[in-house]
Amino acid sequence: MEAGQTERYLESEAKRNRAAVLVLVDSESSGDGDSARLAAGAERAGASAILVGGSSATDQIAMAQTVAAIKAATRLPVILFPGNVTGVVPQADAILFSSLMNSENPYFITQAQALGAPSVLKFGLEAMPTAYLVVGEGTSAWFVGSARGIPHSKPRIAAAYALAARFLGMRLVYLEAGSGAAAPVSPEMVRAVRGAFGGTLIVGGGIRDAGTARSLADAGADALVVGTLLEGSGDAGLRALSEITRALRGGEGGG
Repeated sequence: MEAGQTERYLESEAKRNRAAVLVLVDSESSGDGDSARLAAGAERAGASAILVGGSSATDQIAMAQTVAAIKAATRLPVILFPGNVTGVVPQADAILFSSLMNSENPYFITQAQALGAPSVLKFGLEAMPTAYLVVGEGTSAWFVGSARGIPHSKPRIAAAYALAARFLGMRLVYLEAGSGAAAPVSPEMVRAVRGAFGGTLIVGGGIRDAGTARSLADAGADALVVGTLLEGSGDAGLRALSEITRALRGGEGGG
């Protein structure tokens, strides 16, 4: 299976802007109208795409309504980021078809994927094969996914998982510190994974300022996921997002 239109778009955004910025919208933490306004604001602030999902999102109807509202409010690609089969809904452009490789529960490694795959095909979603790796402990992704979190201080372990993802034919790796993480994935870990994996490298969790974003992009991240920064923060969060996107494109706001 070759890379589709959305995947190629993210690759081009990463090359053009140093790193793409993906805004994560949790369908269970905001209504359809709020999600649509957030997505439209993110587009104005320079985001490259919208992710819809999250590890605790379980209401499939609400997820579908959120996707439809965002598609009507923005021209940005909408990519599903499901925590379970309930996160597979129609009308999105693509899906991070991910395996939580460091989960201790086989369900999150292959079984949920088998259950969700027929819906991905039925809905005509572009599947983007992704190795999802949870870094650290104490977050929703760690708890819900029964992950054996990779220690922040052990970049070689993350690199070994990324190398396995490469040999398994996955084209994306997502290093996830988790929503509301006290600390983001370190540049050292990003560099280690970059050395082992040549595909698209996504990093999320704890990215709240332009300096952090630039350090991760400089270390080799192709895309950065921002979510908690924008939740309930209104215009202040969008201004911070704008500073991040400007910093990655060489403007002011870098650290």
